[in-house]
Amino acid sequence: MTSTVKDLEAAVERLLAIEDIKQLKARYFRLMDQKNWDAFEKLFTPDVVFDLREAIFARDQVTKEILKSGDLLVRAEQIVDKDWMQRGAANVRRWEETILTGVVTAHQGHMPEIEITSPTTARGYWHLEHLLQFPRKNPYADVWWFPDSSKHPELHGYGLYDETYEKQSGSWLIKTLKLTHFRIDLK
Repeated sequence: MTSTVKDLEAAVERLLAIEDIKQLKARYFRLMDQKNWDAFEKLFTPDVVFDLREAIFARDQVTKEILKSGDLLVRAEQIVDKDWMQRGAANVRRWEETILTGVVTAHQGHMPEIEITSPTTARGYWHLEHLLQFPRKNPYADVWWFPDSSKHPELHGYGLYDETYEKQSGSWLIKTLKLTHFRIDLK
């Protein structure tokens, strides 16, 4: 009987941890779309690795070729680590705030797969769909890889977040984040 109670307690703890991580990711999307950068920064461990190098284009998952989006094709030499990979919560916040403040965004995360790997660590995958509507005069057009004159002010992306989480001081935080796009439509 004792092992059954312990098994049940362990299962409840695992489910509570999964729900806490789902809430963390929901806050991530909401705070990014609301542009609440102070609260957004607190979602990450101080040493987070935030990797968007595979997020500025779509890559064929079989051939690994970069796919053309509309009339735009990103070339490998345009993917600059300093622009698309950040380390540290303060740097992630600063980068997202700089790049996204003038962009209207709508993010949705779907179908999470979350594995609790220890009492303080976990791994998760989230399918993503998002819309980004760029201002007609985009001060970061060089980073976003299409110019102000582009006829495509809106990006509709579909992809996958690959993340790890760490529980610190009783709260789950994002430890690593990598976003890969499977498809990007420009409108």
